[in-house]
Amino acid sequence: MTTSAGHASRVWRFTRPFLFRLDAERAHDSTVALLALWSRWFSGRLGAGDLARAPGRAVDAMGLHFPNPIGLAAGLDKDAVAVHAWQALGFGFIEVGTITALPQLGNSKPRLFRLPADEALINRMGFNNAGADAAAIRLERLREREILQVPLGVNLGKSKVTPAEEAADDYRRSFERVGHLADYVVVNISSPNTPGLRDLQRVEEVTRIIETIQGPNQRLARPRPLLVKLAPDLADEDAIECACAALDAGCTGLILSNTSIRFEGLRSNTEGMSGGLSGRPILERSTALLRLVRQAVGPSPVLVGVGGVMDSAGAAAKLAAGADLVQIYSGLIYRGPGFLRELLRGMAS
Repeated sequence: MTTSAGHASRVWRFTRPFLFRLDAERAHDSTVALLALWSRWFSGRLGAGDLARAPGRAVDAMGLHFPNPIGLAAGLDKDAVAVHAWQALGFGFIEVGTITALPQLGNSKPRLFRLPADEALINRMGFNNAGADAAAIRLERLREREILQVPLGVNLGKSKVTPAEEAADDYRRSFERVGHLADYVVVNISSPNTPGLRDLQRVEEVTRIIETIQGPNQRLARPRPLLVKLAPDLADEDAIECACAALDAGCTGLILSNTSIRFEGLRSNTEGMSGGLSGRPILERSTALLRLVRQAVGPSPVLVGVGGVMDSAGAAAKLAAGADLVQIYSGLIYRGPGFLRELLRGMAS
């Protein structure tokens, strides 16, 4: 598969200019559709000699074995259609979603924008996905094939039509459909693209949501590790309070961080754009938040660092700030299918 990954990188050099001439969402959908088609026929299993499976890169956390510390962030594969392809690219873990209890179309288009001068993206997708019932069917089929070599995370969000006061039950319904099919579950309360969602980043709301999910979770033969994903725009004190509330309610860890609504200092013209900023511009703040939370919660909770990793130095910065694991999103869009192995080689050197 290393040879296949090298071939994919060569193909990327030719296809990237074409894809970047397309509308950003159309390019994304076309790419995921091709990866989904590939995943129907191939397992994506990698041999022990592959760079992404070298024993010295493995991480054991949350009771799970991660062949390497670099994972796919939620948002790229919302409906879990291309899991085998992500495995073939060498990811040490894969997070699908965001999945909501109810199917929803998301926000109006255009809703995904590239900012090449900043190596960044802005998205206001709005949790577009086929819903938890459809995800459960797909994940059941995936598990039946028994070919996953890496942990699979499922990222859950609140359905847009669900009132804020019913958010906990909405998350619980999603968990009851897909939680047992995941290796770990993420509670996403930090996307800026669902009205009122970030208002759930309060101690009482975090506690209510996690405690509600813990009911069905603790009834499983193997309760799943729960993590909460927070925004980089939280004030330091609020981030620490939310983190501690999540851990006190039984979470295993946190994901730091989601996209940012702060567009200051960009080279690109963002007039008419709204949503969450990802990519290189948020590396500094998301990493600072990670470091702050690690200092506050101590060494035991699992922290996943995400936001702005565009090279091996960015990944190393996350680990140095206290991350156990690292996720990528925008870097894969700009660097292509060889990016993960590029990170692993750079981190090793």
